[in-house]
Amino acid sequence: MKCVKGLGFLWVAVLAAFFALSACDDSSSASSDETGTSSSSVESSDSSVTLSSSAKVTEPAEVTDDSSDSKDNPSSAGTSTKSSNSSSSSVTPSDVEGSSKTAWDYLNPDIDYGEFTDERDGQIYKTVTIAPAGTGYSEVWMAENLNFETENSWCGGGIGTTEGDCSVYGRLYTWAAAVGRAEDECGYEHTCGLGSGDIRGACPKGWHLPSQSEWEALIVAVDGSITEYTSSNTAGSKLKSAARCWSSYSGITIEDAFGFSALPAGFRNHVIGNYNSKGYGTDFWSSTEETIYYAYAMELYYRNDGADLFNDGNKNKGFSVRCVKDSD
Repeated sequence: MKCVKGLGFLWVAVLAAFFALSACDDSSSASSDETGTSSSSVESSDSSVTLSSSAKVTEPAEVTDDSSDSKDNPSSAGTSTKSSNSSSSSVTPSDVEGSSKTAWDYLNPDIDYGEFTDERDGQIYKTVTIAPAGTGYSEVWMAENLNFETENSWCGGGIGTTEGDCSVYGRLYTWAAAVGRAEDECGYEHTCGLGSGDIRGACPKGWHLPSQSEWEALIVAVDGSITEYTSSNTAGSKLKSAARCWSSYSGITIEDAFGFSALPAGFRNHVIGNYNSKGYGTDFWSSTEETIYYAYAMELYYRNDGADLFNDGNKNKGFSVRCVKDSD
């Protein structure tokens, strides 16, 4: 069940390429070599993962920060540069920067969404009841990423050291910020001890940060063909927004069948201070802690049709947050 988490790349070398690409514009598309990196598909300082492929292209050099990503020596310092290979793909992301679009423009028009107002800042969120027929599962989720500003949160969809667009991608939070605690209490190298029960964290009143088991339940329900979580699922294709935001990949289809409408917001490396994987992937925090260095998270990636849960989400990374409604 464990997937390796090791993301990052040398942003300076690919900044121009990223601006040539785009991430969420219905009006344009382009083809280029793959430049995204996945939490579960690249060699990292945590460990290595072998990719199987029939045709390979070279991805840009990846930069990892050994002070935050090494399991063998979590306190080691410095950075290392490495390259990785992957299957060839057809990439067609597009861009929203400079537009007036918001996350609502990338929802499923066939879904009946609700609305919720966050009393803290007056922001209105679309919500969706996910209840696949015959599963017995029924939960209300936010249909867009949380966009409540806290300490150690940044706008998603950034490139290099430039922040993205909060109105589209929401914010990226360190794990401590996501669970509503200070870095010196729950951040990297600190164990949190949140206890049992719902963890509200950065979510509004009446909502909470989903636990590992709640992510598992969602994945099983929307997959429709499994009875317990396995990494061999197809839930990812049913959770991604179908509004031409994701880079395309041969054999991968996107349905957004239940209105979850996940966007490829990428992630932020808090230690290095750069943004990665816009247009290619997104990661969502859970409230479940693994060690003093890592917590559980859920990843969607453009060349996978599954939804991957992994237990080594580095607490220093900036990931997206989706809130689930408290039970009545």
